[in-house]
Amino acid sequence: MKDRIACFYETILTERGFFPVESNDKFNCCGQTFALSKELGEGFYWVYSKTNLFVIKIHDFSFHEDYLFECMMPECMSISYYQSITGHELNPYRRINANCIKTYIGNHNTYKAVIHKRMPVKSVGIEILPDYYISYLKEKYPEDYINPYEAFCSIDETSNFPEMLLLLNQVAEYRGNGISAKLFYEAKVNEAVSLVVEHFHKCSKEHKHISETDKEQIKNVTSYINDHATYSLNLHQLSKIACMGQTKLKKTFKQVNGCTITEYIQQARIGQAEFLLSNTELSIAQIAKTVGYSNASRFAELFQRNVGILPSEYRKFMN
Repeated sequence: MKDRIACFYETILTERGFFPVESNDKFNCCGQTFALSKELGEGFYWVYSKTNLFVIKIHDFSFHEDYLFECMMPECMSISYYQSITGHELNPYRRINANCIKTYIGNHNTYKAVIHKRMPVKSVGIEILPDYYISYLKEKYPEDYINPYEAFCSIDETSNFPEMLLLLNQVAEYRGNGISAKLFYEAKVNEAVSLVVEHFHKCSKEHKHISETDKEQIKNVTSYINDHATYSLNLHQLSKIACMGQTKLKKTFKQVNGCTITEYIQQARIGQAEFLLSNTELSIAQIAKTVGYSNASRFAELFQRNVGILPSEYRKFMN
């Protein structure tokens, strides 16, 4: 375990203001805990690793100011759940959403993201390394081996993966030690990869039934939503743009985008609301109306579901 941390995480984290500390009650003592420098923020970053096979990471920290995270990522495949976060990835540019399962493929490429100030970053993730998904799996299951690369790529980001959410929460809450911990973490990594592959096969069967024409129509609808998310959008209107019935549109949209139309619209609106909460003095009721919600309470509920905290708390963190 120490080899992997020493070779990558300890160097990366200490260069960015974290430093090793003794384990505390927040995390399992089997891993290594890093504390964030008080000059930059507060909180911890926890890492457990089985050399050359996998890494388990838990984030629970916040920065005093907006923080640009830039790092050359090693070859790996990761899957994470963010309970709370706000920020943007920069290459390519997109909002980082909370309350979703997210995968990332590292290939010695540079990862860049801006993490917004004072907003708690709370997440748990599993990162598998080449020795795991190329050597370990092939040696253990030579007749059935497949590289899970395509399966990890297919997920990208989804709010509809309850089995993985349950698994990652179990990993975050586990407090065993010794051989029990080693067996537990290895089993959960294997289970996570199994769930990813199973999810991929299920989605692949569904996608085989989507024609190229329908995919193009869904792309058109998605672009339209991106440009009009803060307006009143209804299924009848969107089905006309897609040139398909409402039932087919709902099903196909979810198959292509990994979320429902309603969820997609909500994410776009919440992203706009974050900007308004950070950069204007509009009231929460005014912001709710601006981004498309007539009911401020409903807006607050959806904001908390997507970001992890209420709009009033978000504004307090940002100011």
